Parts: sequence; structure tokens; C-alpha cells
Amino acid sequence: MPRYAALFRAVNLPSHGKLSMSSLRELLEELGLRDARTILQSGNALFSSPRSASALEKLIERELLARIALGTDVVVRGGAELAEVIGGNPFRREAVEDPSHLVVVFLKSAPAAGAVDALRKAISGPEVIKGTARHLYVTYPAGIGTSKLTAALIERKLGVCGTARNWNTVRKLNELIGGETGRR
Repeated sequence: MPRYAALFRAVNLPSHGKLSMSSLRELLEELGLRDARTILQSGNALFSSPRSASALEKLIERELLARIALGTDVVVRGGAELAEVIGGNPFRREAVEDPSHLVVVFLKSAPAAGAVDALRKAISGPEVIKGTARHLYVTYPAGIGTSKLTAALIERKLGVCGTARNWNTVRKLNELIGGETGRR
């Protein structure tokens, strides 16, 4: 049965989106998702299901809203796709030397043609982005907290919502889902 990672957008922030990981795990199990496990407090879960990733996104989003009044986007990726994210990393040096400032933005869908270029033109700092159809790699060499390349700017320029994870978290999720364990 396929293994998946579910990445929850904007949960457990200081101002909103409170979601205990034990409650999330229970919800996933109630939905029939097998071997549900949560990782960190920032909204990451692993589970097995015969359903497709897109069907799982819709199911989890609908049930979060219906059961606990939490309206948030959920991005689901399969093990093979996470392994592709690891293998396709264009920032090999940063992955080794500064993995906490290398981020993958997992997108709900592919942005329109030209949207990634528009985002690149909007960058005013030292950040660099490289993208594929459903995710972006972003380096924040001067730090993430003070960067003007925010999630809001990324989503506005791309016209697509997403959720970001630093390279350490991406590697951990990939490892736990059964993918590659290299530092790429």
C-alpha cells in the first residue's frame, strides 16, 4: 500500500491553526489511513492509503473543517515524489552546509507559465529559487525570518498556495517514508 506524507499549511502558529498532533493522528486513523504518524509540531504526518494523493488532500481538508473547524490547505506527496524532491535538489552545497536555510515549497498545483519568473523578478534580497512543476527550492542565505521573500509573496506571485519545509525536515520525512537517506 502506498505511503504518503501530508503537509499541513499554517498550523500551530502563534495566532491561529492550533492542532495537537495526537488529535491529528486520531483523525487520520478515523479516516481509515493506516499507520498514521505525526512528525514535529508543525503539521507533518505519514500514513498508508490506497487512495490517490489528490483524493487524500480533499478528504483531509474536508474532515479537518467539519470535525474541528480548522480550514487549512493540505499538500500530500507520495514516497516516490519525495524521493524525487531529494534527488532533484539543485542546491547540493546548501543542503550540506546550511540545510536550515534551504526550503522546499510544496505547491498544491503547478503555477501558470511565467509565474516562477515573475516571482524571481520580485526577489529583492539574496534569495535564490529554482522550481519544478509542483515544488520550489529556495535558499535563504541571510536567514528566513528577516527575508522579504515571504510565503504571502510566493503565493501571490505564483497564484498557487503551498507550504514550506526546511531541508532537514524534508530529508527526515523522506527517510521515514522509506526513501533515500542521502544528504543531497
